[in-house]
Amino acid sequence: MGASRLAQTNALFRKNLVIQRRAGKTNCCVILFPLLLFSVIGGLQIAINIELSRGLASGTGSAVDCRCSSGATVDANATGGLDCPPQCPLPRAPKWPPVLQIPRPDRRAVRDGDLFPSAGDLPDASCRAAGARAASFLVTGSNRSFVASMMDNMLPVHNSSVNLSSDISALADYVLVSVLDFSYSFFGFGVSSFLQNTCSPNQTLSFAYQSGNRTETVDVQCTQGLMLWRDSSWLINDELYRGYYQGNNKNKTNEIAAAYDFLSSDHSNFNVFISYNSTKKFDAYEGGITLAFNQEGAWQAPRLVQVPRLINMASNAYLHLRASTLKMSFDFVKEMPKAAQNMRPFDISSLIGQLPYVWTMELLFPVILTNIVYEKQEKLRIMMKMHGLGDLSYWTISYCYFFLLSLLYVMSFTLFGSVLGLRFFRLNDYSLQFVYYSAYMNLQISFAFLMATCFSSVRTATDYEIYSVYLAYHASVTGYFYIIGSGLLGELLFRSYVEDVFLSRSWITLLELFPAFSLYRIIYEFAQSALLGDYMNSSGMKWIDLSDPKNGMRSVLTIMILEWFLFLLLAFYLDHFGSFQNGIRKAALLFHSHVDKNRFQATQQTIQLQEFKASIDNEKTDVIQERETVEHILQESNNSCSVICDNLRKVYRGTDGNAKRVAVRGLSLSIPRGQCFGVLGPNGAGKTTLINMLTGFTKPTSGTAYIEGLDIQFEMNKIYAGIGVCPQHDLLWETLTGREHLMFYGRLKNLRGVSLTQAIEKSLKSVRLFAGGVADKLVGKYSGGMKRRLSVAISLIGDPKVVYMDEPSSGLDPASRKDLWNAVKSAKQDRAIILTTHSMEEAEALCDRIGIIANGSLQCIGNSKELKAKYGGSYVLTVTTVTGEAAEEEMRRLVQSISPAMNRVYSISGTQKFEMPKQEVRISQVFQAMEHAKSRMAVLAWGLADTTLEDVFIRVARESDSASSSPLA
Repeated sequence: MGASRLAQTNALFRKNLVIQRRAGKTNCCVILFPLLLFSVIGGLQIAINIELSRGLASGTGSAVDCRCSSGATVDANATGGLDCPPQCPLPRAPKWPPVLQIPRPDRRAVRDGDLFPSAGDLPDASCRAAGARAASFLVTGSNRSFVASMMDNMLPVHNSSVNLSSDISALADYVLVSVLDFSYSFFGFGVSSFLQNTCSPNQTLSFAYQSGNRTETVDVQCTQGLMLWRDSSWLINDELYRGYYQGNNKNKTNEIAAAYDFLSSDHSNFNVFISYNSTKKFDAYEGGITLAFNQEGAWQAPRLVQVPRLINMASNAYLHLRASTLKMSFDFVKEMPKAAQNMRPFDISSLIGQLPYVWTMELLFPVILTNIVYEKQEKLRIMMKMHGLGDLSYWTISYCYFFLLSLLYVMSFTLFGSVLGLRFFRLNDYSLQFVYYSAYMNLQISFAFLMATCFSSVRTATDYEIYSVYLAYHASVTGYFYIIGSGLLGELLFRSYVEDVFLSRSWITLLELFPAFSLYRIIYEFAQSALLGDYMNSSGMKWIDLSDPKNGMRSVLTIMILEWFLFLLLAFYLDHFGSFQNGIRKAALLFHSHVDKNRFQATQQTIQLQEFKASIDNEKTDVIQERETVEHILQESNNSCSVICDNLRKVYRGTDGNAKRVAVRGLSLSIPRGQCFGVLGPNGAGKTTLINMLTGFTKPTSGTAYIEGLDIQFEMNKIYAGIGVCPQHDLLWETLTGREHLMFYGRLKNLRGVSLTQAIEKSLKSVRLFAGGVADKLVGKYSGGMKRRLSVAISLIGDPKVVYMDEPSSGLDPASRKDLWNAVKSAKQDRAIILTTHSMEEAEALCDRIGIIANGSLQCIGNSKELKAKYGGSYVLTVTTVTGEAAEEEMRRLVQSISPAMNRVYSISGTQKFEMPKQEVRISQVFQAMEHAKSRMAVLAWGLADTTLEDVFIRVARESDSASSSPLA
C-alpha cells in the first residue's frame, strides 16, 4: 500500500531540504543579488551628493554662487533677484514684471509641408532668414465669432516706440517675453522683447529696473504675435506635438508659443483651456544669468510665472469685450522671502528608470524554469511518480520552495534598497510594495510552471542524456532572453503607451495581461510616486492611492491574481495530459468507460482483433498459446498473475515526411507472482517501449495491461504505489547520497522508523554499497557500476509487488554482477520481475521464463531449456585433424554416416565444424564413431556441444528479419 499524501509530502520536503542545503551558496548568491545592484546605485548616488556638497562648500560652481545680477552677495541687507539660486537666502524679494516664455526665433513655427501639411496661415519659412520671427498662438472654441473678437484683443496695440523709464507702472500694459536662451537673454529676468499684433519698423520699448543699488535701462524690440484659428482642439494638439522641440534636430523644430481653447465661452460665460511648454531648461552659466535646479535635477533659469500672463491676456480680452474700459492689470510678480536652504540630495534611484528594477525582479524566472525543466527532462519527476509520489504532493512542495525563495528575494530587494537609502523604496508604503511584489512573484512561479510544459518532449534512449542537458540549457537561455526582451519592450513600447493620455486605458489593460508588462507598470507607478513624493514632500504611494484609476494599480493587481490561478490550472492540465487534445481524449475515454465499460471493452477488443489478424496468423505455436492463456485469464475473476498484457501496441507518428513506426505489435503476455520474466531482443526491438508503457512513461496506442488487476490506461496512479523500477539510465540526484536516495523512496513506499532503517541497510548490503562508507557518499562521486547497483536497490525497496528492471547489470564487473543476481533471485519471492537484458548468461541465471522480441512482436516464449530444445534443434561437432584434403574428406564422410542431414559450417586448416539435427543423432553413437576414427586417422581434438541460448536468440532474430519484409503500419 502506498504512502498517504502527507507522508509523500514529508518525504519530498525532506529530500528537497537536503538538496537545497547543499546548494546553499548558490541560493544565497541569488537572494543577495539585489544587494550588489543597489550597492552600485547607492554608491553612485553618494558620490554625486559628495561632489555637490563640495561645490556648495567652495562656492566656486555657478550653480551655487549666491551672487545676484548686480554681482553682490545676497545677505540680510541686500536685495536679491529672481536669478539667485534656491540655496541662497532671499530676505527681501524684489518685484519683477511678469514675463511670457516663447520659442527662440530660429525654432518658431513656419509653414512646413511635412510637419504642418494643412497650416497655410503660418509664416513662410523665408521669414526666418529675413529676420521676421513671429510667435504663433493657436486658438479654437465652439463659438467662432466670439473667439475671433477675443483674438483681436489678446495682444495690446502700440504704434510707436515707448520709453517708460519715468513711469514703470505702465509696463503692465505690455506683454514682455523671454526666449529662455542665453543667446537672446541679456537681463537678470531674461526679457528679450514684447509682443503685439503688429510691429512698426524698429519699434522698441525702454524701461528701467533696479539691480542692487543701481538703476539700469533696458531697450527691447517688438515681436509680432500671431493668433491663428484652428477648427478643433484635436488639430491644435496635433500641431503642438508635431512642432515640439526635439533636441538638436532642427529639421523637426517648429514650435508653437502657446494655445487657447475657449470651449463654450460666449459673452455671458468665460472658460478657457491653455496649453503651454514648461520644459525649457538651461545647462550653463552665461551672461550674468544664475542657474538653479528644477524638479528633475536639471539646470534651468528661475521660473518667471508665464501661466498667469497667458491667463491675463485672455482675461483682458474678455473684459474688453464686456466693456472697453475694463482692464485687469498684472503689474509685478514677487518671490516669497526665504532663508538659505540646503540643496536637496540627488536621488538617482527614481531617475535611472524602471528597467534595472524590472530586470532584477524577473531574475528568478530562469532559475525556476531551469529547475522544473531539469527534473522533467532528467526523468526524475516520472521516476518519483513511478514510486508512488502523487502530483498534488509534488506541486505543493515545489511551489512552496519556489515561493519561499521568491519571498526571500522580495525581502532582499526591498530591504537592501531601503537600507542603502534609495527613495524608490523608502517613500512608497512597504506593505503595499510587499503585496504587489509577492503577487507578481506568485504569478511568475505559475508562469514558469506553464512555460515548462513547452520543454516536455521525450527523445529516444540513444540521445537521451545529450538532449536532456541541451533542454535544461535551452530553458535557461530562453528564460534570460525573456527577461531581456520583455524589459526592453516595456521600456521602449509599453511605457510610451502608459504615458499617452489619448490612448484608451482598455488597450493598456490588454497589454498588462503579459506578466512582464504588469511588473513594468508596478515599477513605473512606484517610481513616479517616489519621484513626485521626493520633490513635493509627499509620502509616495499609499493604499489610499489605489482608488485613483489613473495609476491603474488596482487593475494590475486584479490581473495578476486572476492570471496566477489561470496559469496554475493550465500548467496542471498540460502537465497531467501533455496537450489539450490528450486531455479531451482521456476525458472521453473515462466517460465511455464509466457509462458502458463492458461495451467499451468489447469494442476495443473487436478493433484490436481486426487490426492484428494478419500478425496473429504468423505467430508461432508458443506465442499463440500465450495469447490464449491471456484471454482465458482475463475471463477469470481471480487469478495469480501480477502482470497481464492484452494486445499492447505502440505506434510512433512519422515526422518530416517519414512513415509511422510500429514499436510494439499486439503483444499479449502473462506473468504470475514469484516469476522473473526475461525480455530479450536486439536493439530497437521494442523492449524499452514495452517497459515504458507498463511504467507509464508512454501511453499505448491500443490495447492495455493489468498490473495487480489495475488497468494502466485508467489507474496508473494507483499502480505506482505497488511497483519498483530500475530504468535503463540511472535517474539519480547527484547531490544526494545513496542512503538518502533509499530513505526518500522508502518513505514513498510508506516505510518509517525502524522498518525504514532496516530496509535501507538490507538493500545496501544486498548490492554491496554498505561497507566503507559508500552509502554516505554523494552519488555524483559514484562510479557507473555503483550507480547501477543503487538503481536496483531503489527498485526493490518497500516490498513492491511488481519490479521492472531494464538491463540492470549493464556496466557491472563480474563480482558485482554475481551479487546483483543473488539479490534479484532472493527478491523474486512473492513478486513478479520483468527484466530486459542483452546477456544470455544473465537470462539463464535469473529468468524463469524468457520471451524474445524482434520487430516489435513476441517471437517465442518459454524457459531456457524449452527454447533451446525447440529452436536450437542440433548438436555442434567440432573436429581437428591433420591438414590435408584426404583427411578432411574422410572425416566429412564419417560425420555424414552418423547424420545424413548434417551441415558443415566451416573448414579451416584441418578444423571442421558440423551441425547435426538432434532427431538423427544419439550422443553415444557420436562417441563410438569418434573413438573408432582415432584408430584409423590422426584426430588431434574433437568436441560435441549442445545449442546455446545465444544461438537460439540469433536464429530467432534472423528468421524475424527475413519474415518482415515491411513494417506493419
